Amino acid sequence: MSHSIVLTVNGSRREIDLDDPRMTLLDLLRERLDLTGTKKGCDRGQCGACTVLVDGRRINACLALAVSLDGAEITTIEGVGREGALDPVQAAFIAHDAFQCGFCTPGQIMSAIGLIREGQAGADPERIREAMSGNLCRCGAYAGITEAILEAQAALAGTDARRSA
Repeated sequence: MSHSIVLTVNGSRREIDLDDPRMTLLDLLRERLDLTGTKKGCDRGQCGACTVLVDGRRINACLALAVSLDGAEITTIEGVGREGALDPVQAAFIAHDAFQCGFCTPGQIMSAIGLIREGQAGADPERIREAMSGNLCRCGAYAGITEAILEAQAALAGTDARRSA
């Protein structure tokens, strides 16, 4: 039995027929929509490599059934930034060397964007580390990630990160 759903993915309306109602959002994005920036890490919701935004909130795509998201707005790493311009979070990740191997970077960036949009970032590094604890980095780039989020949050708020930190 096929299930039809409609998703808005990175601003584009997509009508999708699902043959298997057990298909996760992660598998739909990677296998059916060819959006491979979202990574499959643990496939158990423990590493955060698959973090995307659903209706503006960050979720682990490996834990969400695609069929349950009918009508949702999905933002993946491919939908971040504008034509030829990086999102402030992406720019801050580069400026602070907030990645090494890069495998976790899309999930880290999506989680950081969600964290900032949810108003959970603030200017406290400990608060950011706690809020980002669901995103693991095997290379240990956590200091750069925290600094990048502080800078991006301040830039988006229109303040100087050096004054508020």
